[in-house]
Amino acid sequence: MVDAPILSARDLGLAYGSIVALHGVEFDLPPGRIGLVGANGAGKTTLIKILLGILRPTLGTAAVLGFDATKDVLDVRSRIGYMPENDCLPLDISAAEFVVYAAGLAGLPRNAARQRASDVLTLVGLEEERFRPIEGFSTGMKQRTKLAQAIVHDPELVFLDEPTAGLDPEGREEMLELISRLGGFGINVLVSSHVLGDIERTCDWVLMLDGGRVLRSGPLSHLIDADTVAVEVIGDTDAVARHLVAAGATVDVAGPRLLVWTSTDDAFRLVRDALADSGAGMRSLGPKATTLEDVFLEGSGS
Repeated sequence: MVDAPILSARDLGLAYGSIVALHGVEFDLPPGRIGLVGANGAGKTTLIKILLGILRPTLGTAAVLGFDATKDVLDVRSRIGYMPENDCLPLDISAAEFVVYAAGLAGLPRNAARQRASDVLTLVGLEEERFRPIEGFSTGMKQRTKLAQAIVHDPELVFLDEPTAGLDPEGREEMLELISRLGGFGINVLVSSHVLGDIERTCDWVLMLDGGRVLRSGPLSHLIDADTVAVEVIGDTDAVARHLVAAGATVDVAGPRLLVWTSTDDAFRLVRDALADSGAGMRSLGPKATTLEDVFLEGSGS
């Protein structure tokens, strides 16, 4: 049985006056860790605000955990957590006080809120600092505090907006490790980021936006699986390329290197036959390494 989507949209659109932020957005996203990626201005923040019930779409519908994001706002918000990108923490209280307060807002009784806050602050690495005022925290400690308040009530789904923003390399690694661990606690995750390497490290599924439209949506493994073969030819490169094109392959030529793609046949077999027919040799042959950046640039036409 296929799991029901935790997030979905149909013909979703939103305009700010004459500026169209989202246009015809459609997706079904499964349980797990989802990466929401795109350049600044792609529509990521607008989409998150619609899913949180903060903005009403101009047209279309969106659903969160099966609830209408516009009509069932309380049902949605009682089941989700949100870690905003902006520096929005109260500075004159401790992390423990703030996270206990957040747990109380979610409906936990006082004693349960204190225990849960202690557990979550330990989980994010703030056990020793939890009673210090937040104003003395580093950027990394503030990010951990924001993550703690987002998960203190054990939500079904948590939205993380640029969770590694402003972190040094060590802090980034620690935050990515925390995000990777959330699935083990039964928490689904949507990570919004323009840092594609972070998404590759933490997510199973990717929703890619460009100019307010869906550019790609699918399992990370499918998006970056190498379906293109790279071969470095010894001999007549053009002759090899002609054989490949005649066999129905798409070929890009860059000096002695050919990039070969086909949707109807085995690219490796076609390369083998083209080399044999042309009498050429090869120096190397293998799948072309593909990253999310490659997929984004290819899809956006950059």
